[in-house]
Amino acid sequence: MKRIAIFTMKETFRALKHRNYRLFCLGQGLSLIGTWMQRTATIWLVYRLTQSPEILGNVDFTGQIAGVVLIPVAGVLLDRWNRYRVILWTQLLSMAQAMVLAGLVFSGTVAVWHIVVLNAFLGVINSFDMPARQAFVSQIVEDKEDLANAIALNSAMFNGARIIGPSIAGLAIAALGEGLCYLLNAISYIAVLGALLAMNIKVTNTTPSSSENIAGGLKEGLLYTYKSLPIRMVLLLLALVSLVGFPILPLMPLFAGQILGGGPDTLGWLMSTFGLGALVGTIFLASRKSIVGIEKVIAATSVIFAAGLMAFSLSATIELSLVIAFIMGFGIIAQMASTNTIIQTLVDEDKRARVMSLYVLSFGGITPIGSLLAGHVAGIIGAPYTFLLGGGLVLAGALLFVIKLPAWQAAAYKIYCEKEVI
Repeated sequence: MKRIAIFTMKETFRALKHRNYRLFCLGQGLSLIGTWMQRTATIWLVYRLTQSPEILGNVDFTGQIAGVVLIPVAGVLLDRWNRYRVILWTQLLSMAQAMVLAGLVFSGTVAVWHIVVLNAFLGVINSFDMPARQAFVSQIVEDKEDLANAIALNSAMFNGARIIGPSIAGLAIAALGEGLCYLLNAISYIAVLGALLAMNIKVTNTTPSSSENIAGGLKEGLLYTYKSLPIRMVLLLLALVSLVGFPILPLMPLFAGQILGGGPDTLGWLMSTFGLGALVGTIFLASRKSIVGIEKVIAATSVIFAAGLMAFSLSATIELSLVIAFIMGFGIIAQMASTNTIIQTLVDEDKRARVMSLYVLSFGGITPIGSLLAGHVAGIIGAPYTFLLGGGLVLAGALLFVIKLPAWQAAAYKIYCEKEVI
């Protein structure tokens, strides 16, 4: 039994044998804790300043909407630029943004319009940073058989930070205010910058697109994605989940304050428990030895998330809400990480950044639109009914995906054989 347990642990964390990937995980893991502290501080700061669900949705919308336009263009450029250098610059600019926010809060001059402008600036940075990091993983994992495991561990790292960051943020806000969260986030970027500089990366340009102009490169990537049935189907389901399901996070302060009667500590516990469920989901994926059958995981976890959303809408106690938040976290992140794994496995290398930009767009670009809609819907029918409506729509999409699953499996199997995955 002991030997089996050791083998399982070795399989679960096998991607960490690659030195560059270990450094990436260490630096990003510490930095992401700061990122989640800042996210938690921002939504609580806006809630404290306005007490308005509409403004909560609007701020999240303006902070991410740049991705709707810029992320696909960034994907074209990242298939031509050096992704390593891009990531270095995005980390430096993100650090500067956090320091400005810290200064505004500590000086007592912060206003909602400051948050809107600085969130929009961060949205522009992230439109390059997110697809660059997604595509960069395949560059720092030399053995492609470990790529699926690296993607799952990457999601585990992200969601481990989702647990730690909000819980620390809740305590920090209660003690010294939101400014401390922004300051700690700025300092955390030192870790990822140090890790990047310590990597042994051969600085070369990525594979160029067959189209010389941006519009042509974008069209090429879109047509490639549309013609690939397996990639198209998982992206459409992810986009639906992001539009009507993922915007629950900006509404969490409303639920914590108005439904559960709590404060920033309650918000921190809810988001941390959501992150714990997400972490368990990604470790579950990392323990899988093969990508075969992962489409069933996508279908099942989508249904789990939908059920969680609908159950959360009916909860009125903190204990039950925490249990359901765990279930929702498991469902949505396992679905997103499985989708990422499928795409990274099936995509051709010369189109990787463009397709991964569409993956990022499917949640990073669609989510702000959903946040805007969710904020206004919650202002009309209340947060609980907004959660219930979102869960019903996600469930409908998941059932449609299940119906189309035989066609998906037939198309994916051909690509698996061509790429010698199976």
